[in-house]
Amino acid sequence: MNQHHPPGRHRRGFTLTEVAIVLTIVGLLLTMLLPLLGAQLDQRNEHETRQALAEAQEALIGFAVANGRLPRPATSAVDGAEAPVACASETACTGFLPWQTLGVRHTDGWGKLLRYSVTPAFANAGFTLATPATKKLQSRDGAGNLVYQVGNASACSAANPCAPAVVYSAGKNNWGTRADGTAVGDASATNADEDRNDSATTLFIVRTPAAAGAGGEFDDLVGWLPTTVLFNRMVAAGRLP
Repeated sequence: MNQHHPPGRHRRGFTLTEVAIVLTIVGLLLTMLLPLLGAQLDQRNEHETRQALAEAQEALIGFAVANGRLPRPATSAVDGAEAPVACASETACTGFLPWQTLGVRHTDGWGKLLRYSVTPAFANAGFTLATPATKKLQSRDGAGNLVYQVGNASACSAANPCAPAVVYSAGKNNWGTRADGTAVGDASATNADEDRNDSATTLFIVRTPAAAGAGGEFDDLVGWLPTTVLFNRMVAAGRLP
């Protein structure tokens, strides 16, 4: 006996053509959405990093108010306590943010350790209003020339004060160190300003992130502790003069 399917019960599968059309549409949607999602993620990571730098700067001031000096860099990439002995040079006073000592987060939005460089005279003992800072920062003008944003070409002075400390992130690409201590390599041959920051001890570059231009591609995020801000907070707290 022949069996007849009731009307509406018959089902037909997708044809290969229909499947191909659907996959093509999905692929086009992903092609359009992925760059947008990537850009949003980068913006979020940059925001988190700037927030971490601001929190670190505030924590540095708090440490100075409590101890009369700034902290030294962390003991190592995996130990966030400040180095227990005085740093005898600018190089020795440059390393990783002592996050454990300060009680702040230790990584940027891309999972890299925050870097820190402090003037030895501000970290090894109590400082005064006359203690000279040593950290200088340069930016680039519209023509691509390096210009001083903090300090100048000559010695730091009351008229042109340098910064006591710098805290910065190596950004998304190139250089830096992961939280587990793994070093991130440099995948570019043209990022001269990033290269300078990676080896800097007293002169740092601070620029708007860019994919090209004078100094090469740049995504470092650099913050610093202004001398006037630190001194004013110390005076207000009764720690200076």
